[in-house]
Amino acid sequence: MSLTETITLSNGKSYEQPTGLFINNEWVKSKSGQTFETINPTNGKPIVAIQEAQEEDVDVAVAAARAAFQHGSEWRSMSSAGRGKILMKLADLIEADLEQIAQIESLDNGKPLMLSRGDIGAVAACIRYYAGWADKVVGETADVDPYRFGYTRHEPIGVCGQVIPWNFPALMFSWKIAPALATGNTVVLKSAEQTPLSALYMCNLLKKAGLPKGVFNLVSGFGKTAGAAIASHMDIDKVAFTGSTLVGRQILKAAASSNLKKVTLELGGKSPNIVFDDADMDQAIAWSSFGIYYNGGQVCCAGSRIFVQEGIYDDFVKRFKERAQAHQVGDPLKEETFQGPQVSQLQFDRIMGYIKSGRDEGATIALGGERVGDEGYFIQPTVITDAKPDMKVMREEIFGPVVAISKFTDIEDALRQANDTTYGLASGLFTRNLNTAIEVSNRLQAGTVWVNSWNTIHHQLPFGGYKTSGIGRELGKYALDNYTQVKTVQINLGMPNP
Repeated sequence: MSLTETITLSNGKSYEQPTGLFINNEWVKSKSGQTFETINPTNGKPIVAIQEAQEEDVDVAVAAARAAFQHGSEWRSMSSAGRGKILMKLADLIEADLEQIAQIESLDNGKPLMLSRGDIGAVAACIRYYAGWADKVVGETADVDPYRFGYTRHEPIGVCGQVIPWNFPALMFSWKIAPALATGNTVVLKSAEQTPLSALYMCNLLKKAGLPKGVFNLVSGFGKTAGAAIASHMDIDKVAFTGSTLVGRQILKAAASSNLKKVTLELGGKSPNIVFDDADMDQAIAWSSFGIYYNGGQVCCAGSRIFVQEGIYDDFVKRFKERAQAHQVGDPLKEETFQGPQVSQLQFDRIMGYIKSGRDEGATIALGGERVGDEGYFIQPTVITDAKPDMKVMREEIFGPVVAISKFTDIEDALRQANDTTYGLASGLFTRNLNTAIEVSNRLQAGTVWVNSWNTIHHQLPFGGYKTSGIGRELGKYALDNYTQVKTVQINLGMPNP
């Protein structure tokens, strides 16, 4: 059975798509021989069948990763600078193949091609950033007293299980593997079953970059089987997950009830966006619209609750709706498209269910709220007004092109409404007043605060949540802490015997 499939992209170019499990630098079939289809969200039709990993496949991948982590292995014997060179070469290979990977991402995920190109550029930049960190992870010495030499070592944790989401498949791939490999760990990664193609494609680039066998292993499969096996595996030392808070809780429980593995979680959000009456209105409209409709609203830090000061509320809503109506919704492989389809039928139905609940509970669907076309999973950009704080559309993460816009009176009212959520991933505000910007930023209960912008995530800056939005931080120097453990060493230089 072949473990590749020829696929022709929208630009007319054909490529060989890997469809197997990537274990020990080789493509292999799943033990069961089962496969699953990945679906094109633009038309709802299958793209290709992928080998489906089960628990026994995860066991094989973990064994390969464990062998690669053993003392004396090629990976453990490699210098930190050597690890950095491999990651740097990987970044170069991805950058050179940017257009093809972007085409694959748009085909599989449905995001517009212009956004996919930006994602793949960010993938290369993230990996290159951590390549630079590989030989700069250092410990400390402590001058305790003249009779001992004390120092610390920042050592790799070991075998890391990683589970990534479907909304940014390639980008989350880089966020997870780059700091893990830079610090000398080995990896077993599960891609999302909805969007496995770009991760599979990049496995060949990892091998081409010179990564030793067993250091990185990819298992495509479902969360309830392959994902659960990773979370509860007794020979995985750490698990990292990006996805919903509901699944994050399950992973935390599984990690605790197995070998108490270390956990980092980047979870959901219901991010508040506060627009003060002194804001630059053009700027506020442009960024707020981008903040919710970017990637079809399928963004964990989407600005899905906008609070507008009452004096400018009516004007803001009018202009925001005009901006939303101007977005091009359609084929993600067309250059002019800003919003493509939602990722799946399940996600489409979920979003439409939230819109219905808002209407049923008495909110106003001020714009959109309907399907676009009769094929694929397209939804109109939607604006909800007159929503009460206890409505589902104000409390729960919708993960789609749906925003609720509400009024506030002053700073205290804005902060009360903004912080009235169990989530705390991101937040933002628009104002010309520096004092307001600093005070509100300090009092917002979220891991990221954007002032006069939105969704400007950068690999040099940490990203993660307060409250139920997660544990730990991705990106920046802070992510290195997720993949190292500190060892203290004391050498006796003349302490008297006890």
